Amino acid sequence: MKDLNRRDFLKIAGAVTATATIASCGSKTGDSIGDFDPAGHHTGPIPSDKMTYRTNPNTGDKVSLLGYGMMRLPNKPVSPTTDPSNPPEEVIDQEQVNKLVKFALDHGINYFDTSPAYCRGHSEESTGIALKASGYDRSKFFIATKLSNFAPQQQSREESIKMFQNSLKYLQTDYIDYLLLHAVGSGGMEPLQKRYLDNGMLDYLMQQREKGVIRNLGFSYHGDVEVFDYLLANHDKYKWDFVQIQMNYVDWNLSKESGAYNAGAKYLYDELEKRGIPAIIMEPLLGGRLSKMPDHIVATLKQQNPENSVASWAFRYVGSKPNVLCALSGMTYMEHLEDNLRSFSPLEPLTAEQQEWLETEIANLYHSYPTIPCNDCKYCMPCPYGLDIPAIFVHYNKCVNKGNVPENQQAENYQQARRAFLVGYDRAVPKLRQANHCIACGACVPHCPQNIRIPRELQRIDSFVEKLKQNTL
Repeated sequence: MKDLNRRDFLKIAGAVTATATIASCGSKTGDSIGDFDPAGHHTGPIPSDKMTYRTNPNTGDKVSLLGYGMMRLPNKPVSPTTDPSNPPEEVIDQEQVNKLVKFALDHGINYFDTSPAYCRGHSEESTGIALKASGYDRSKFFIATKLSNFAPQQQSREESIKMFQNSLKYLQTDYIDYLLLHAVGSGGMEPLQKRYLDNGMLDYLMQQREKGVIRNLGFSYHGDVEVFDYLLANHDKYKWDFVQIQMNYVDWNLSKESGAYNAGAKYLYDELEKRGIPAIIMEPLLGGRLSKMPDHIVATLKQQNPENSVASWAFRYVGSKPNVLCALSGMTYMEHLEDNLRSFSPLEPLTAEQQEWLETEIANLYHSYPTIPCNDCKYCMPCPYGLDIPAIFVHYNKCVNKGNVPENQQAENYQQARRAFLVGYDRAVPKLRQANHCIACGACVPHCPQNIRIPRELQRIDSFVEKLKQNTL
């Protein structure tokens, strides 16, 4: 991605403002609910009976179009501390998870997606507790989890079966509605062979599906498109009930030729649709990045419809694709849950013109920014040397969006941006966990589903920070 100077920024901002008039044709601003806060979020009551549902053509399951991703659950400190360089150990805030899950169920969400790898290995247990505490009958919701046997010691048939059986135990259920081979494609065909084929695990999972212990069998895809194509080429053998892909308007037209790691979302979606395989969508917000856009992109979206949140554009986009069964969102806080519920209760589909506008004008503008494509999934954690890699990238991207990453000392807002970046960096990331402690060991790299060259990006950020500190930019 190229860096933007001020002249380029103003040119692009003007061009996008001009396109907003075109995109506004056919927009619908009616059917809004309640009042709005200064950020454009709805503040009125949330409907409890307006959720949009899609029917799984293979099973007849009536699935809420908004699904709850249980990867980014709220945490609380084990014990308080006043030392910013030594952050406290955190655990899942189960009380808050219980409230969020109950509220989601009360307002129509019935699909909950978790994994043995999420939340330092505690997501499944927390999800099971919250669903049990909700008081809802097991038949009223769908549980999705994964065989996340990433480590070599987990890949034997015995250990993989143990992981699957533990999932049933932690989730307090005797069957899994939607079971996924987790993150296939990363590293190419070899990991697929080791994790699922050579050890007979895929055969075992298919047997569990025949017994009803697994109701739907699929896979989540990241990475080498050869793996995706291989699994779909063998659809007659495996009979995939669903497939989970990363899809959003920013990724729609990407390709290997354009430098993308994953195949473009359009290719993935089209391949599933022509085979009649329902798509579950992950990262419709790119880990929250499409809800925290650069300021003038936000202004452009607000110009078309000031009543809708920025995130709602991304949700309405994926929801407008007919082969999407469910779109997942990791909702850490109640305000996230409430805002997302409004986007799907009911869904107001985008017009074809609006979809094309997002896929081209807004996506191209977004790609012109030098942000790091981190989705804050935390697969790279823990770092052996204590760095908080996602927090570093999140702060950097936030400053890019706010115009606080100056090119040089001649930049008009240099002093203001310099202070905002440095002060915010120390607040967002404890000093002992900042980028200057990276030794480029590379332990994080193979775990990143976005194929970010993490050590290189950390070194680049550290160099930028040092130049800001020394006033040598």
